[in-house]
Amino acid sequence: MPELTIPLTEDEWAALADLADAQGRSVEDVALDALRHHADAEQSRVRHHGLRLAVRHASLLERLGE
Repeated sequence: MPELTIPLTEDEWAALADLADAQGRSVEDVALDALRHHADAEQSRVRHHGLRLAVRHASLLERLGE
């Protein structure tokens, strides 16, 4: 399984560690959940904008496909 190393400031690490402690979870689990949530949100945002542009420019896309 690929791994990722992310440099954090002392403040970022402390905030992450505090959150993990409050949730009774590991720092790694909290960080992984945050990464997954962000990636899902960005994918949804990009998909939404792509569909919006496809609808807006449907006639142009059709002409380009001919």
